[in-house]
Amino acid sequence: MLIYAHRGGAGEFPEGSLQAYLGAIKAGSDGFECDLRLTKDDQIICYHDPTTKRLSKLDLKIANTTLSQLKEQVDPLGFVELLELAIANKKDLVIEFKHPVPSRGLIEKKTHQLLNQYAEQIKSSGIKISLISFSFLATLRNKKSSHQTGFLINRKYLARVNPSQVVAANLEIIKADHNFVSTQKKRGRKVMVWTVNEPEDLILCKKLGIDAVITDYPARARLTLGYS
Repeated sequence: MLIYAHRGGAGEFPEGSLQAYLGAIKAGSDGFECDLRLTKDDQIICYHDPTTKRLSKLDLKIANTTLSQLKEQVDPLGFVELLELAIANKKDLVIEFKHPVPSRGLIEKKTHQLLNQYAEQIKSSGIKISLISFSFLATLRNKKSSHQTGFLINRKYLARVNPSQVVAANLEIIKADHNFVSTQKKRGRKVMVWTVNEPEDLILCKKLGIDAVITDYPARARLTLGYS
């Protein structure tokens, strides 16, 4: 079972920061999970929320602020930086696209273009890129890329309309129905689960044959599962 660092390991570091992703490398995580948004000048940054309010004393709307303005105020991590870090350290990338956003499908388009520019480096490194979203339409757009696509769900019934190869399920779905995993596997899908932090939940996921978990504490997860 692969262990992916949620926003770099948000339980121990400032979420989505370079420090967090460097910490995830040191922790031995198999890959990084990140959230992408477009700035006002269409630059791709790693940022979960639509505004900077929760993570800083400022209240700037990402979609209405240029990259240079954001750099001066909150210094978000650029997606190119994270991609290059993942390639250099051979870490998988799980990329979540946030919706709804004013630019609609432009975030997928620009991300796909960037990934295409790095296609040779990605191939040489051997890392796997997974593109995920709660948005059904975004998932369809992601299927046009050459990378693995996943549909994020927080309700079990949504798995029935999953158009992708991966179901990225909320942990509570798995805990409520242990047969969910085997059902999805029979349909030829991989199962990724978020956000898995507690030791008993990590052990359960491994027992059920989950392909990958997304956790805030990658080092602790590896220790719990007995990974060297």
